Amino acid sequence: MTFTDADLLAYLDEALPPEAAAEVERTARESESLRQRLAALLERQDQGGHSLGEIWRRRQLSCPTRNDLSRYLGGQLPTNDRAYVEFHISVVQCPICEANLADLRQLATVDPSSDQDRRKRIFESSAGGLRKHQ
Repeated sequence: MTFTDADLLAYLDEALPPEAAAEVERTARESESLRQRLAALLERQDQGGHSLGEIWRRRQLSCPTRNDLSRYLGGQLPTNDRAYVEFHISVVQCPICEANLADLRQLATVDPSSDQDRRKRIFESSAGGLRKHQ
């Protein structure tokens, strides 16, 4: 399989869907030339590459905000915005947004009283540590 530099940069940024990342890893194990390309791209990245594409990927400029994702789950986004989020998740398969959606779905199922209990336990467990430093 042939990988573009964009594919490999996304792999290095951990922004490829899991199946595609696994394919890059499988191929890299067997291909010295692919390992060399990955090393060269990584070196270029470490030198502070500032291409528009690199900035776009690193800053996740095409990703909806967490607030937009929450509104998407609640059915509160306008039609065009909802269509973009669906495209971003289903076609682009952005792993960062997929993780945010999974987290928001999990938060939606949390019982508020159990969250308060958890906060209380955390506070009580750290209160002694705070007193020691006063």
